[in-house]
Amino acid sequence: MAAPALLPWTGDEAADRLLAADPNALLIGFVLDQQVTVQKAFVGPAVLRERLGHLDPARIATMDADAFLAVCRERPAVHRFPGTMAARIQDLCQVLVDQYGGDGSRLWTEASSGEDLAARLGALPGIGPLKVTSLLVLLARQYGVELPGLATLLPTYPTLGEVRTADELAAYQAGKRAAKAAKRAAAQ
Repeated sequence: MAAPALLPWTGDEAADRLLAADPNALLIGFVLDQQVTVQKAFVGPAVLRERLGHLDPARIATMDADAFLAVCRERPAVHRFPGTMAARIQDLCQVLVDQYGGDGSRLWTEASSGEDLAARLGALPGIGPLKVTSLLVLLARQYGVELPGLATLLPTYPTLGEVRTADELAAYQAGKRAAKAAKRAAAQ
């Protein structure tokens, strides 16, 4: 399985390369991907690595919660809800340590099927069904993960997991905004 050279989701080439190369950074980005822009969520792992000097799940998981929260709150904050996200990141890191030896890639390299992979991803703190779908698409289409039954789990609608260029990201985000606006208009 070959990772892409970068995931152009942040507008910062170093952060985009980190996401592609470091499975733990990728998973932290997905945890942060709610109620902020894609760019803000996925630059978070690079910001954390810069502030901490590492992204070691064992060290993050065992870090004093108040000290880690201070790192997340430092301006600019890693997320608009730094307290909630600091706890989720530490919870994610604890699961990565306890179940995957601190190596997020083991979620997919050791999965026995698409359903197994989906269950592993869905069991992570901060990763709900929509994020699972996007991660499945990303892993299948950009990382070359091939598992029995995985293709049947991939959606027919666009997900972040398909985005390979800055232009595709802009189109994806415009599509999401249009869908949300249509949903709001239909609810009125």
